[in-house]
Amino acid sequence: MTSAKSLVLLWHRCLGIFLAVSFAIALPGCSISQFQTKAADVPQIVESILSDINTFNYALNQSATNIFGLTFQGLIDTHGVTGEIIPALAESWQISDDKLKIVFTLREGLKWSDGEPLTTDDVVFTYNDIYLNPEIPTDSRDILRVGKSRALPTVRKIDQRRVEFSVPEPFAPFLRSTGLPILPAHVLKESVKTKDSEGNPTFLTMWGVDTDPEDIIVNGPYKLKLYRTSQRVVYDRNPYYWKKDEQGNQQPYIERVIWEIVESTDSSFLQFRSGGLDALGVSAQFYSLLKQEEKKGNFTIHIGGPTLSSSFISFNLNTGSRDGQPLVDPIKSRWFNTLEFRQAVAYAIDRQSMLNNLYRGLGAPQYSNLPVQSPYYLSPEKGLPVYDYNPEKAKKLLLKAGFNYNDEGELLDSQDNRVRFTLMTNAGNKLREAMGAQIKQDLSKIGIQVDFTPIAFN
Repeated sequence: MTSAKSLVLLWHRCLGIFLAVSFAIALPGCSISQFQTKAADVPQIVESILSDINTFNYALNQSATNIFGLTFQGLIDTHGVTGEIIPALAESWQISDDKLKIVFTLREGLKWSDGEPLTTDDVVFTYNDIYLNPEIPTDSRDILRVGKSRALPTVRKIDQRRVEFSVPEPFAPFLRSTGLPILPAHVLKESVKTKDSEGNPTFLTMWGVDTDPEDIIVNGPYKLKLYRTSQRVVYDRNPYYWKKDEQGNQQPYIERVIWEIVESTDSSFLQFRSGGLDALGVSAQFYSLLKQEEKKGNFTIHIGGPTLSSSFISFNLNTGSRDGQPLVDPIKSRWFNTLEFRQAVAYAIDRQSMLNNLYRGLGAPQYSNLPVQSPYYLSPEKGLPVYDYNPEKAKKLLLKAGFNYNDEGELLDSQDNRVRFTLMTNAGNKLREAMGAQIKQDLSKIGIQVDFTPIAFN
């Protein structure tokens, strides 16, 4: 895995406003003139995304490109720089001596974007009726599982501002899981109770992308204003958002956020250089060029240090089936579920060349799925196993696991099946496409054929 440094490039004309925002905004953006509004003079920032939104329903979302970072909050949040847990909808929490209960106290006077009160009834509804409800197919349920037993927590209301979470065993990471967005009971509760003709909750069809944005009730800093497929997403400031500065001024200071939907990171880059973007996440391939144009172009590049994310390969280890058919080809499934196979792939990828050639040195190898800011991160210096580039060691691991090579140097499994699989990423992300091309080349050196296929996400 690799971890990039955070590069944010801003126009001077919006720099003061942008830096005043106290929450993370998904980068980048596109042409202001394309969005006509009667309130054209409001403070706004225009960025870009690479794909369409696929749902306005958080519980059903499976896409990294989504509206929820701007529109919803949970009980707690994570500081974007330090990784520390910070208050969000909950102003405080108390953990019991036996580490089995957490009592959260909500902020006073919380409201939804339609002005309705936000209380612990919404918290209990969100967890008990949605996230913990087996009739709702949501990935959030797995996030809430506790320890080796994978048991689920229980949630109960104490009063209008206090709610209690109970876990079956002490589990330190659980507190971070309570950052899941809180959803509005007064809007969604009936849809959880009501069944369609097939016996499924009508909640499963709620808040699709064809929903009127005015009907999407939120608790975050922004509310959805407009969504046009393959064109743009527009957000307006939520007038009932809880956060204010020390002088009592409503936050966020920026009243409107616009995401233009573009086809590639190259398009974003060109839009920025032509003056159509207010902010851009700077990929390493453009850093040197933009750095030279910094003064002339009237913008500033800020290097924010390591991001909370990383680039990684994930093998499909699902051994389940549907309608009597395996979800993953059983032959490939045997490879993927073999530890030595995955370790060999890790040793075969030349991370340092990737950092030098693709990231231009603006990154660092990462051997953990946890960011370095996490209190649970274990560094290599303190014992974390690392997988430095070593193709010969990769080959030995494969031979040990029962694989073998033919006369052409192609890797075969114990049943003489050619080892070949498909690697996918999102089309339009030029950095990831370049990484995929290098991974394909690196794995070919240990006899594995990779069919690299960038696809349109969503």
